[in-house]
Amino acid sequence: MDHRYPAVVLDLSANGVGIIRSLARRGIDVYAFDTEKPYRIGKSRLATCGICPSPLTEEEALLTFLLNLGKSFERKAVLCTGADDYVVFVSKYRNELADYYLFLLPEHELIEAVLDKYTMHELATMHNIPCPKTYIIKEQAQLEEALPHMEYPCILKPTLGHEFRKKINKKAIVLQNESELREGYEAYRQYGTLILQEIIPGDNQCFYKVATLYDENMNLLALFSLQKNHQFPAEFGTGAHIVSKTLPDLIELSVPLFEKLGLTGIGMIEWKKDPRDGIYKFIEINPRFWLTHSLTGAAGVDFAYIYYLYVTNQNPAPQLTHEDGVKWIYLVRYYLTFRHKKRAGEMTWKDFFAGLRGKKEFALLAWDDLMPFLRSTWSHLRNVWKRKRKG
Repeated sequence: MDHRYPAVVLDLSANGVGIIRSLARRGIDVYAFDTEKPYRIGKSRLATCGICPSPLTEEEALLTFLLNLGKSFERKAVLCTGADDYVVFVSKYRNELADYYLFLLPEHELIEAVLDKYTMHELATMHNIPCPKTYIIKEQAQLEEALPHMEYPCILKPTLGHEFRKKINKKAIVLQNESELREGYEAYRQYGTLILQEIIPGDNQCFYKVATLYDENMNLLALFSLQKNHQFPAEFGTGAHIVSKTLPDLIELSVPLFEKLGLTGIGMIEWKKDPRDGIYKFIEINPRFWLTHSLTGAAGVDFAYIYYLYVTNQNPAPQLTHEDGVKWIYLVRYYLTFRHKKRAGEMTWKDFFAGLRGKKEFALLAWDDLMPFLRSTWSHLRNVWKRKRKG
């Protein structure tokens, strides 16, 4: 295989670090960038890392930065994104960036549609996909119409999360009663259109994901499915402990949706199985690498490397099956979630150590690249200490 094409990774969270490690360990030159805070935590010895302008507030500066970087390479670089902010940016400036970078994205209109939570809800409903009860709230009258139908707790969140984060650093607000809902709406309505959504009951293990990589002709190159065991924060967060698991019934539900949408490149769809009726309910789609994607390499379907081979015209063979039972563990988040669940009587030390047994891929812990793990662990523990002190 030809590994002489450099790779540029926009993201230095655990997501981006996973891409760096997949490619760099094969001898590929990797350059990774993010804004200052994630750069300080995630910079890796396996890549040339640096700070870049923000895709949220410094679009023109980031475009100039990437164009100048692209001009410095002898070959076009493979461009990988690990966050919605960067996906939208690359898609918006795809014509300018295509002179210096190789990447595969669906049409910009489709990216906007799948990242708009209400538009995607409507698309899923149009294709007969079960969804949580969802209402769009653009004005007070729509809130009043939705109130009689809501059960608590519920979620209030923006339709465009990456736009919301330009103004306030929150993905969603959990509300326990009608009074909190009214107060939350008044506090956040100024930041954009909101949606109100029921919370499907069930613990963390009710969450599942199906991921795909389609080429530009919608031929399936990679397929993966997984189950969440624990998330951080424990009640409402992102993956902390995940396991690879082949889910034929969910794959049969997911793949046709990807194909109807025409979602080329990397795609990941999240579901939650509703214990009230046993039906998988649609949560969201991400048109990019997702947080736990480094699990795919450990289970035999390395999405990052397959993507690299495809965009560099090296015709990778489709990989549509994977090893089951491989764990992905974000160690500090797993520990903090365990502490919370232990206090609630939901986990024991025996459960915690059982979760560490077997074949696994750590989100950040790696002996050949130790600092992202140490910096992230320190950051998480320090934040916990600060919250305790304030409390």
